[in-house]
Amino acid sequence: MKKLIVLVLSLFFSGFINAQKKGNYSFSQYYQTIDSLMEISSDRGIFNGNILVTRNDSLVYQKSFGYTDGSEKTKLTKNSLFNIGSISKEFNAVSIVMLIEQGKLNFDDKLSQFGLGLPSWSKKVTIKHLLNYVSGIPRIDYDNVKNEKDILKDLQSISKLMFKPGEKYNYNNNSVFLQKRIIESITKKTYPEFVLENIIIPLKMSSVVFDPDSNHPNKTKCFDVHKINCDEKSVMKNRLWISVNDLNKWVTALHNNKLISRASLELLLKNQYFKNKESSLGSSYNAFALHLHGGQSWQFEAAFMSELKNDLNIFLMSNNKSKGFEIIQSVHKIMKGKTFSLPVRSIYREIRQKCIDNIDLGIQLYYELKKNSFDLYDFKNPKELNGLGNDLIAEKKLNESIKIFNLAVLEFPNNANLYYGLAKAHYKNKEYKLAFLNAKKSLELNPKNINAKEIIDEISKK
Repeated sequence: MKKLIVLVLSLFFSGFINAQKKGNYSFSQYYQTIDSLMEISSDRGIFNGNILVTRNDSLVYQKSFGYTDGSEKTKLTKNSLFNIGSISKEFNAVSIVMLIEQGKLNFDDKLSQFGLGLPSWSKKVTIKHLLNYVSGIPRIDYDNVKNEKDILKDLQSISKLMFKPGEKYNYNNNSVFLQKRIIESITKKTYPEFVLENIIIPLKMSSVVFDPDSNHPNKTKCFDVHKINCDEKSVMKNRLWISVNDLNKWVTALHNNKLISRASLELLLKNQYFKNKESSLGSSYNAFALHLHGGQSWQFEAAFMSELKNDLNIFLMSNNKSKGFEIIQSVHKIMKGKTFSLPVRSIYREIRQKCIDNIDLGIQLYYELKKNSFDLYDFKNPKELNGLGNDLIAEKKLNESIKIFNLAVLEFPNNANLYYGLAKAHYKNKEYKLAFLNAKKSLELNPKNINAKEIIDEISKK
């Protein structure tokens, strides 16, 4: 029966593509095809959240799927509030540029100018470095900081930078923390007060909330693949929660120069130091024709794709992180009249907790699902095992990570990134000979893999 349903839907999608080729571009056809895609994604348990698609300020598609938390008692609505992860960092970056356009800041202003009590290295770090994540400041030490006072204290104790500002790319939340402190230093307002007065109220964004408590109306809770709600604790304050409609207002205002100039927008859309790295606003392609940004926090996931010239916006928010980025790409292909793929479940998410609890049982589950449910899970994508391996490194489960990466290179023997991941896990586990061999293999498969070369260089110094 499942194969029959997929066949019927495939024929429907083929009919849609043929209609597009004949020049039939009615919103109703977009709606029907997107709705079928989203229904399948919901039925397969890989999307719980809100989606919105607009073109030329007209609504193409909007719908809510699933529940506000893992208990599955309350259904989502278009007014539900989500944590949008890194997308919220656009607000501090744009706030900085608004102050620059007002003549209150300059891109070349030094971090030492803002009274934060930082060491002498702060004389070398500029606002431009912070906005492009090339400052050389280390990542937040989450193992030892408990709140924002600790973050500042930790920054004040750093004796030297990781590298000369501008030399390397290092995406981290210390850059975001410092941007907010600069805004507060210049405006003499708290960061939320500045954003409220200069962005939220002028754009009539009625849903935006910073750090809502658990009883706040329309607030969602994130949950994992096993329907267990997240422990949403953070050392950073002023996390931004927003509805899908207000995120649309934000992106639309940004692209129509209601907040900053077109020249400033293009500056923020492009990393000023490294061509293929993210900027403060995510990524942009085709001479600023396409703007993409995604964010993840706990089990929250959000993404948008926006065509500036064609005024096409696709927004997706989820409180049950899974395949959001793949889904939004499929929706974009539908809107462009292109063929697209049906999403499948994440094998990474499915076996993650089992791997943390007992790695051998986790790998056993992987093989069982591959044998019995191959069509329902993403076994063809090396990013799944790569993500799990890196996740286990972050959890300080190094032996478990090594086992996952060993599984990964068996499954994908020609993937340079997986050999680099295995090298990284061995290196962190102080198994330098194995780290060297796998880094060398990664370089053989991809001579441009700078990260693998860095591991080899580090081992050669020992």
